[in-house]
Amino acid sequence: MNTSYTVTTLRNLIGSFCLTMLLGAAVPATAQTTNKEQIVVALSNPGKPGLISVKLVGGSITVVGYSGKDVVIDATSRTGRQSNRSVPPAAAGMKRIETSNSFDLTADENNNEVSIKTNSWKNPIDLVIKVPQRFSLQVGTVQHGDITVENVAGELEVSNVNGAIQLNQVSGSAVANTVNGAIKATFKNVTAGAPMAFSTVNGQVDLTLPSSAKAGLKLKSDYGEIYSDFDLVTEKSPAKVARTNQGGMSRVTIDDWTYGKINGGGAEIMMKTLHGNIYIRKAK
Repeated sequence: MNTSYTVTTLRNLIGSFCLTMLLGAAVPATAQTTNKEQIVVALSNPGKPGLISVKLVGGSITVVGYSGKDVVIDATSRTGRQSNRSVPPAAAGMKRIETSNSFDLTADENNNEVSIKTNSWKNPIDLVIKVPQRFSLQVGTVQHGDITVENVAGELEVSNVNGAIQLNQVSGSAVANTVNGAIKATFKNVTAGAPMAFSTVNGQVDLTLPSSAKAGLKLKSDYGEIYSDFDLVTEKSPAKVARTNQGGMSRVTIDDWTYGKINGGGAEIMMKTLHGNIYIRKAK
């Protein structure tokens, strides 16, 4: 079953699976206003695991697992973000005319896989998405927002560029990466044998695991420290030196990681940051 949901100002179209949305609003020069909309996506197979896929250019994403059977998407468009721009010399003495702001939100559902598309390149759009708890995620944003995931069990793929990532009381496995922001993840349960990775450039990486979790750790912080309250012994492996020669030029690369094991070892968990500390915590 493939169903497409689109929101519009002409809502409640009886008997239609497709709603179309184009919202417009004049933005005062001295204030930021918002447009808000909601769509509810019925799943083809309620009660079965599903997948959410959404990529934003600008805005935040919050995904919350709940006991319902539908996917509920609340979208808020931040309009008027450029209202404080300086007046160009050519417009001296002239009055600026406010233009309308609009946003589009489309959700396509096929066999419990929900793909969300927006025009967040125009205005940042903040999404709050409620999903049944057994849902996997492929979510990402670039700027103007953080990503938060709560109470979801599945395979989590989360990416950001200029913002933080926070995973609260999740289960399953995760791959999370950002550039400018911290990563914090707290797991209720982890999938045995599933590798995970958490990396950033500017920010700390803070991971909490169940006390019984088994994992092999691969850790690296170039300008920070590594801390853990697990009973583990880390070992500093000899730096791996790779030499290549191309076009008459030689290149030497040194790959220096710290390794360790939790509860005898298991699937690899990679944690990496350039500027920041790494924390491996045991759930209380």
